Amino acid sequence: MKEQIHTIPISDAFDNAGECPFCYIEKRTEDHVMDFVLGHGASYMEADIRDMTDKEGFCRAHFKKMFDYGNSLGNAWILKTMYMRHIEEMDKEFKNFKPDSVQRSGLFKKANASSNSIVDWINKRESTCFICDSVNKTFNAYMKTFFTMYEKDPELKEKLKNTKGFCLDHLKVVLEGADTYLKGDKRKEFYDIVLPLMHDNMNRIYENVAWFIEKYDYKNKDADWKNSKDAIQRGMQKLRGSDPSLPPHVLKK
Repeated sequence: MKEQIHTIPISDAFDNAGECPFCYIEKRTEDHVMDFVLGHGASYMEADIRDMTDKEGFCRAHFKKMFDYGNSLGNAWILKTMYMRHIEEMDKEFKNFKPDSVQRSGLFKKANASSNSIVDWINKRESTCFICDSVNKTFNAYMKTFFTMYEKDPELKEKLKNTKGFCLDHLKVVLEGADTYLKGDKRKEFYDIVLPLMHDNMNRIYENVAWFIEKYDYKNKDADWKNSKDAIQRGMQKLRGSDPSLPPHVLKK
């Protein structure tokens, strides 16, 4: 399959897969969005961009990453207009709020449901994040591209066979993708590749972690670490992905 601009990130991910090629894609995508929001392009200076970020806001994890990014002026511009929007919305909610209309929560009331309009407003505000949403949209596009490449590019299929599998978070998304984009023998072939791959590599991580523990036994103080020195980091990634602060991906069909 001839390499194209939208296929290059997939190839790069499988060339630099580590424990999960889609963790690599996720991290690169998030970095790109962070650069878009706060980088040298100064998109935060554009009113239409700030209108989008004001509307969607940012989750707690990405506010922390934005602070760590280091662009204080950019963060201040974003916060200034976000506060203007929040205060306008908040004052409207406060003005229309009637304490007497709030009903006591019942045992079987839905977890996110509330008769308190101010609580509803805050819940709505906390349910979206510009960076999370942007990463998810791009990620889903990459997932679709991956399955197109899988069907048409024998080289990618061989790369898949030689990976260390996926983290469990991305395994779920990959299997959802297989059910969506592959049919018949192609789907069966994919499962025949991926499930044994995951079995072998989950056991590999287990053995690495187990030997890490054994290495602390005084009897093994002079023994080789084998592949266990970074077993904890890799073990955590395999179970939850490279960045536990990001929400699990849901494939949008």
